[in-house]
Amino acid sequence: MPWTISSSLDDFRARAGGFLAAHPAENTVLLTISDRLAASGPHYYGDGVPVFGWWRAEPDGPVAGAFLWTPPFAPRLGLMPESAAAELAAELAAGSAAPAGAAVLAGAAGGAAATLAFGAAWAEATGTTSTVRTNERLYRLGELADPPRPPSGRSRLAGAADRELLIRWFAEFAEAVDIRIPNVATVVDDRTAAGQLHLWEDGGRPVAVAGASAVIAGMSRIGPVYTPGEARGRGYASGVTAAASAAALARGAGEVLLYTDLANPTSNSIYQQIGYRPVEDCVELAFGD
Repeated sequence: MPWTISSSLDDFRARAGGFLAAHPAENTVLLTISDRLAASGPHYYGDGVPVFGWWRAEPDGPVAGAFLWTPPFAPRLGLMPESAAAELAAELAAGSAAPAGAAVLAGAAGGAAATLAFGAAWAEATGTTSTVRTNERLYRLGELADPPRPPSGRSRLAGAADRELLIRWFAEFAEAVDIRIPNVATVVDDRTAAGQLHLWEDGGRPVAVAGASAVIAGMSRIGPVYTPGEARGRGYASGVTAAASAAALARGAGEVLLYTDLANPTSNSIYQQIGYRPVEDCVELAFGD
């Protein structure tokens, strides 16, 4: 089989690391997750054993596809051909290459073409259904521009004194976009200590937050971006996203990326106004009976 499945992060990075780094936009999530696992241990995202995979068209050929799976989260597909995605679904459905519980895999996420192919193959192999839960778009920063209507206030790095506010905002963000963020307090502490969280202040009061991930393989990804309800509509998200993007560039990022929900026309508009351009559409799938 052209897929190699492993529970070893070291093997994954040794075998697939060059491929991930050669395509940092399409593999952005795999890069950040594997970097976090290397820094914080295999159970950072949950108690399950992470699973990693890389694909070659020929046994001795170059790696041309990769995925990772950190249960209880669904597998994340990186760049790969649709045929490789379908092969992966069939192999995981067979159970020989997956951790316990693979038969009740809840979904998958990644680039639209590959992930839809994975979902179709999974549904055929298991007799279940595959439906699109979320449509997203991946953007890459071109030339950073100031927001067309600059908000009042200024940006600053988050500090220890912002901890409780950020924990609350991260939880509110997760609820608003219907995602799980494990160990919110730990995530906030880690990202604050690393200088990755940027606040927008107006009148001395924090009104929005944007994260900028560590630079990995020349790539940094913006997120989350969150403005509490009472402060929306004043341009704060544009201001803080531009500030976080500038910080990522200053840290040496050659590619600055972010995801948007295609169901939110506001976010898709404001990011393009400050210089972001589409890379690819992505989907999150849910599998059912």
